[in-house]
Amino acid sequence: MDSLLSFWSHSLGAVAFAAVLLWQLRGWATGPAQKLLLGGLLTTAASSWLTGVVPGSLLAAHAETARNLLWVAMLFVLSGASGESGLRRRGVGLVYAAVALVIGLQFVADSLLPFASPAGAPALAASATLLRVIGAAGALVLVHNLYGQAAATSRGAIRLPMLGLAFLWSYDLNLYTMLALHVPLAEGVADYRGIVVALAAPAFALTRSDSEAWSLKLSRAATFQSLSLLAICSYFAVMAVLAAALRAGQWDWLSGLAVLVLAGMTVALAVLLPSRRARSWTKVKIAKHFFEHRYDYRAEWLRFAATLGASGSAEPLGERIVRAFADILESPAGLLLAPDDQGKVTAAGLWRWQDRLPAGLVAGDGLDALWPHLADGRVLEIDAHRYRWGSAADLALPVPGWLRDEPSLWAGIPLVHGETVVGLVLLTAPDLRRPLDWEDYDLLKTAGRQAASSLAEAIGQQRLSEAQRFDEFNRRFAFILHDIKNLVSQLKLLTRNAERHADNPDFRADMIATLKGSVGKMNDLLARLAPSGAGGVRPALGPVALRPILAGVLAAHRGHHEVRLLGDGGIEALADSAGLEQALGHLVGNAVDASPADTPVTVRVSRGPAEVRIEILDEGVGMDAEFVRLRLFAPFASTKQGGFGIGAYEARSLILAMGGALTVDSRPGQGTRFTITLPLAASSPSALERLSA
Repeated sequence: MDSLLSFWSHSLGAVAFAAVLLWQLRGWATGPAQKLLLGGLLTTAASSWLTGVVPGSLLAAHAETARNLLWVAMLFVLSGASGESGLRRRGVGLVYAAVALVIGLQFVADSLLPFASPAGAPALAASATLLRVIGAAGALVLVHNLYGQAAATSRGAIRLPMLGLAFLWSYDLNLYTMLALHVPLAEGVADYRGIVVALAAPAFALTRSDSEAWSLKLSRAATFQSLSLLAICSYFAVMAVLAAALRAGQWDWLSGLAVLVLAGMTVALAVLLPSRRARSWTKVKIAKHFFEHRYDYRAEWLRFAATLGASGSAEPLGERIVRAFADILESPAGLLLAPDDQGKVTAAGLWRWQDRLPAGLVAGDGLDALWPHLADGRVLEIDAHRYRWGSAADLALPVPGWLRDEPSLWAGIPLVHGETVVGLVLLTAPDLRRPLDWEDYDLLKTAGRQAASSLAEAIGQQRLSEAQRFDEFNRRFAFILHDIKNLVSQLKLLTRNAERHADNPDFRADMIATLKGSVGKMNDLLARLAPSGAGGVRPALGPVALRPILAGVLAAHRGHHEVRLLGDGGIEALADSAGLEQALGHLVGNAVDASPADTPVTVRVSRGPAEVRIEILDEGVGMDAEFVRLRLFAPFASTKQGGFGIGAYEARSLILAMGGALTVDSRPGQGTRFTITLPLAASSPSALERLSA
């Protein structure tokens, strides 16, 4: 060891921290954490000075121990546990007590070292070194958890002192690890330790001094992490001390005791790690004795909501509901019961349920009597009904026998939406079967309300979807009923004319053609009534010649009203032939009904650059703007006596399904103009091509 280098190095560190101490004394606040910070600065300066002046002395070792204890005490005050009460304080305090215990054991080892025999001194010195390694590691865990769990608004105030402490303890951890492993470079690294202390001093010099910035809270998760990490550190600390005692080998009774304790710890660790029941028992005891509340409600609620809301998952909602409750109580399996369409309670979701469903559930035995009693959201503790140790009100519930006789069932959570019970979640018992308490009841009852909302929403969506399918069927049926009415009117006119013209061969030929056309239209209507009919599927489009369609529509009104066709009927449109004929029949029929008997209806066909326009004009009574906007295309609204009010609505639906448009221009007393616009077929010849043909 270079004593001169060590002296000046540690002297530099002592002077740096003494200067920081004098700087921070100017106007420094008097809070507990700030006082401990001043004490830490003082002991760090003293420890560095004594290490440089009297290296390896008992006084230098104790100064280092005092330094570490004061810094750990400052972290404890910053964690907020010193200002809390009850189980929360005990849980956090135990974490810091474990680190302080390791530092205290190191103090004892240092104190006993001058009095140890020559044979036992090396083992005691090795134990003290290992305890310094474990103490530095535990202190780094505290720094990490404190900073990681601090509020975002207060991290800035503690960032520099936490960085300084992490720098000091990280160097100590590496230094003492090298010493414990007898690395040759360890003594050289120790000489530069004072320089490291000096480099850490500016972090403390720039620390803020206001008390409010030092108000921190340590979360439940940080406490569990610290407990687990410090438990590991403590385990290795005891192992190190026992191993050192075994190496000493001076006292047979000490060696025997060390072997016994070492064997016991090894067996305990081998039992604890693989056993789910042991881990569950440990977790329950930690939550019971170290925390004020059993659950971290924020974490539980976020996980519960995330499980219910995982709509992109292939897992059905019923299984997600059961899994969400099972995660809260650590239950291995469960099932969801819910009423079906007939009101019978059946299994609506299974999660990890490997056994057969209870025979009583399949038969529906007793659930009808129990179901109304679940409306208050009361959680069923099945063990209480099984062993008859619940309250009188709970035991009075008509719980079916099969529910009590199923040994794996443990808890039942009603899903209450409003005042209606929409489901019941049954969970199997976890590895550690325990009675439920008030925290379980409150959390499960609240979560049951949330799950009931999700389940009721899903049921409502399903019923809405079914209603929409029925509505779609009814809409198609309404269209068809309207078309049948038109066919009946056409056949009625044909029958009346047959009485007078039955002997006319030309009439008989027209009658046969009309009957064939009516039969074809009826078959088309039946096809449209099918689930895959035109009411819900876009029709197949193709080039359609307008002249035959217009001729057929006009022929239906021949003999009782004049309908004129103007324009170029040879144009081809991209449309559905049957749908276009049906739409034109509705619009021309409405125009005929609205027109006086001596006023013709005009159908005009024209061609644009990329579209075909078909105009139906009448000189009837017309319509006002409000009627056109609100009632003309509304289904089941009609101004005609005995009308269905579906013609204009169906005509527009058919045209829109072909990719076209239907517009209306009407004035009261001036007539109406309907304009159908359809895409022009690519194969449609132009007027010039037809003239040159």
